[in-house]
Amino acid sequence: MLRDTLFTDKEEQAPTRDGFGKALLDLGKDERVVALCADLTESVKILAFKEAYPKRFFEVGIAEQSMASVASGMAAMGKIPFMASYAMFSPGRNWEQIRTTIAYNNQPVKIVGAHAGVSVGPDGATHQALEDIAIMRAIPNMSIVVPCDSVEAYKATVAIAKIEKPFYLRLTREKTPTMTGDDAQFAVGKAYIMSIPKRGLSHEVGIIGCGPILYEALKAGKEMESEGVAVTVANMHTVKPLDTDFLLRFAKDKKRIVIVEEHQKYGGLGSAIAEFLSEHMPVPLEFISVQDRFGQSGTPTELYHEYGLSSEHIKEKIRRVVGR
Repeated sequence: MLRDTLFTDKEEQAPTRDGFGKALLDLGKDERVVALCADLTESVKILAFKEAYPKRFFEVGIAEQSMASVASGMAAMGKIPFMASYAMFSPGRNWEQIRTTIAYNNQPVKIVGAHAGVSVGPDGATHQALEDIAIMRAIPNMSIVVPCDSVEAYKATVAIAKIEKPFYLRLTREKTPTMTGDDAQFAVGKAYIMSIPKRGLSHEVGIIGCGPILYEALKAGKEMESEGVAVTVANMHTVKPLDTDFLLRFAKDKKRIVIVEEHQKYGGLGSAIAEFLSEHMPVPLEFISVQDRFGQSGTPTELYHEYGLSSEHIKEKIRRVVGR
């Protein structure tokens, strides 16, 4: 359920990595929980855990491949390892070790990729992970969760710690609006509706997305009401496995869908949804995503406009899918 303060000048803002850091600290009460980092302790919000539980924190240095192998060994010995770095380096740099030492052995390591998407901003193309969902989706045994805000990131971190299988948790750097409340529902593998439009409008469209970019989708949906279009926004935070039951109901009900994600068009949430619906319930689809380009330096707002991810671009896609 959306927070009542959404779309005001007093929106609470926090990066999704903050929610992860707070949850990891709380999870530290369980002595099985350990944290590994590749020389980015403060950036990926593991510092608080390190200070509270120094004997269960492991700094491996700039050696992401080794971090994956060490985490897998710890999981095999009954620990619950969270290994964190920038997403470009983990899973980007150590994909083979994640595939072979973690996923092939089905070890319950939690891989945390921070600073994903173009909203990393000035760090530029080398640090803007836009292909990470694609490479992780292709690995058997791997699940993927992309929280929409810091509150959901907290819940996701706690939830995946309880599931004995590998997970990729995708996080962002910049502060973004807090869209959900503490009482909002969250369960791994279960999508949910974030907004319900006014009744009686002449056209109806569904938006499905994941991550903080959902705020742009919510804005677009609200503004499209003035054009007579009812937009329902759904949060598909678990990219793998997809909530296929929800997806079938949503497609049958809405019949026209726009998919929104801060990732390459190829291999991400949009691809996953299109693969499934093309076989089980074909409906018209439009995609808001990065169109086969590398990132570049700029402010998050500038980059959202440059790469066609802003609410204005989402509204254009909505108009297209309803035939305007």
